[in-house]
Amino acid sequence: MTSVPSLAADRPAASPEPQPFAHFGPDPLATALGRIPAASVEEFTASWDDLPPDAYLGTDTPYRFRRYSSFRLHGDGLERLPHAAFFQDKAVNKVNGGVDRLFAPMTDAVANGAALRAVVRTLRERLPGPADGIDTCGVHQIRVTATADAEGRPAPEGVHQDGHAYVGQVLIRRQDVEGAESCLYDLQGQAVHRALLTEPWEAIVLDDRRVLHDVSAIRPAAGVDRGIRDMLLVDFFSAATA
Repeated sequence: MTSVPSLAADRPAASPEPQPFAHFGPDPLATALGRIPAASVEEFTASWDDLPPDAYLGTDTPYRFRRYSSFRLHGDGLERLPHAAFFQDKAVNKVNGGVDRLFAPMTDAVANGAALRAVVRTLRERLPGPADGIDTCGVHQIRVTATADAEGRPAPEGVHQDGHAYVGQVLIRRQDVEGAESCLYDLQGQAVHRALLTEPWEAIVLDDRRVLHDVSAIRPAAGVDRGIRDMLLVDFFSAATA
C-alpha cells in the first residue's frame, strides 16, 4: 500500500507572532541622542519644566501637566501637522473618552529639534510588529506630580488601551517618587509584564491592539514634600485609520 505524504509536512512552519511589547534599557536612546549636540538634549529634557496643567483631570489641584503635537513620519524626519485636539473613543478611555481635549502644543524648539527626531526614530525601529502603513505619530510630554496630600495618577483611566497601533513610553525623569509600576496585560486581563522604569531613556514600546496597560499611582519618597515623574509618550498609527 502506497503511503500518501502529509500535505501539512510540506507547508512552511508559521512564523511565531512577535512579543506584543519590547522593554529596553537606556542604551538605545542614549546612543541615538549621543549623536546630536548635548545642548539640544538638555533643551529637550528641560522643556518638561514648562508644561501647562492638564485641564481635563477634574481635580481642584492639577497633578498632571502636558503638551501634545502630532507629526507625519517621513523617513527619519518629522513633519509637524496643524495643531488639533486629542481624541480617544469612550471604549478605550472610560474617564476622558469621547471628548476633544485641546492640550497646549509642543514648543517649536522641541517639535523641530533633533532630540525628538532621534527618539521617535529609535522607537519606530523597535516596534513589536510590522511598521507597514505607520505614517503618523502623536507625541505627549507629560509630567505627573505627587505630594504628601495627594498622590499622582499617571493612568487615571485604569487598565486600558489607547486606541493606536503602537505606543512608546519613555522615562525622562523620575525624581523623589515611589510607585509608578507599569503593567501590561493580555486581552484576557492576565498580567504579562511588570516593570518599574527607573533610568532616564528606559522605554517600553507596546502593540496597543494586543495588550492592555496601566501604571500605578506615584507618591513622594520618604522625607520629601513633592515628587515628579516625566514621561514622553509616542502614539504610532496610520493616518488612514485615525
